[in-house]
Amino acid sequence: MQLSRSGTKMASLSGLRLIMEDIATTTGSADGREWLNLGIGNPAAIPEVMDTWHRLTAEALVAGFGEVSCRYGPSRGLPELVEAIADYFNRHYGWGIGPGNIVVGPGSQMLCFVAAALFTGAGATRDTRLILPLTPDYTGYQGLSLTTGGIKGVEPLLQLQGERSFRYLFDFSALDRLDDAGLLLLSSPSNPAGRCASQDEIRRLISAAEVRDVPLVVDNAYGAPFPGIGGPSMKPVWDDRVINVFSVSKAGLPGERLGFAVAPEQYIDPIVSFLSNSVLHAPQLVQSALAQALRSDVLDTLVASVIGPYYAERRKYVEALLAATLPPDVSWHLHAADGGMFCWVWIDEDWFDDLSLYESLKRRGVFVVPGRYFFTDAEHSRALDRHPRQCFRISITSDQHAIARGIEVIAAGLRDLRAGSATG
Repeated sequence: MQLSRSGTKMASLSGLRLIMEDIATTTGSADGREWLNLGIGNPAAIPEVMDTWHRLTAEALVAGFGEVSCRYGPSRGLPELVEAIADYFNRHYGWGIGPGNIVVGPGSQMLCFVAAALFTGAGATRDTRLILPLTPDYTGYQGLSLTTGGIKGVEPLLQLQGERSFRYLFDFSALDRLDDAGLLLLSSPSNPAGRCASQDEIRRLISAAEVRDVPLVVDNAYGAPFPGIGGPSMKPVWDDRVINVFSVSKAGLPGERLGFAVAPEQYIDPIVSFLSNSVLHAPQLVQSALAQALRSDVLDTLVASVIGPYYAERRKYVEALLAATLPPDVSWHLHAADGGMFCWVWIDEDWFDDLSLYESLKRRGVFVVPGRYFFTDAEHSRALDRHPRQCFRISITSDQHAIARGIEVIAAGLRDLRAGSATG
């Protein structure tokens, strides 16, 4: 058997997927050891959110199981959901969209993959790449291209903010120098740093897309309108160049793999055709449940009264723990997050290495995610030097006991790495 070039690319695991496999294998062993997983990307199991989705899914099951689960449907999405999405965004944002501006898919990541396949790669006149205009960004994006080297991340500018905080800034000059873009893509709030792109920054990215005659995909998986873990100031932007992608995963249904895109018809039509040629359509029972959630505005209620406050309080808790527990004589900095489900820590020390910390913590029963996997070219970074290998991601969705215990172990791991470098 011989794989094709694209088959070889897609059959290999990314760095983070290897880490996830390692976590699954390690924690699945029958040694009775307690493992503290602070690398998990799963949203928190909030009882009120789970109960709401349980009720909505049960109602959809009773009302239309035979219609939605026992028959094929349109590739664009269940008509009742497509209509509910259009009505929702017209009511809340005044977008004036219709069914032709919407496509429902089996997860927002799949929709991003479809967009990358449609707009990047070998073309009639030139080859193009998927451009991430601000790294670090979601490591899953690095699996979107069927071509080796088909993705390029723009390294950020670093801005220190006080003694323990820092922030990534767009390097628009570096973005402007790239001439082979077929698609721009970013998450906002970003995974892992929790950075929201401002309205002005989105406009500058739209301008960059216009110059290149390419689309800009904005992945709103953590942002507005749901789960709304990006603060009230960040609203999705409608523009002739923008493909807005939304997900219900972080709003409580990660296992159902349901997302949708809203964009001009010139972008939506080929995505619908791609889905028709590949997966036919997304699962329809949960589509029916989401349609009811949008029509009744129950998601807005959950975001305002449950999901938003939950993550805001959890972030305060974790950031306070980090400030109180990490060694004060270590040069560590926390990214100033606007939202999202993670804390992004930078250890600005020559002796620190993210994979060394990972292995050290694993021996102690704690998992975090090494930072290098969120950059596209971490091993050959020029502007950032060793920065991609000096960061790690902590999830704030684990239970408070695991977080508190885990951060204590992280602090001990940092002390040991420093001591080892001094004696070595």
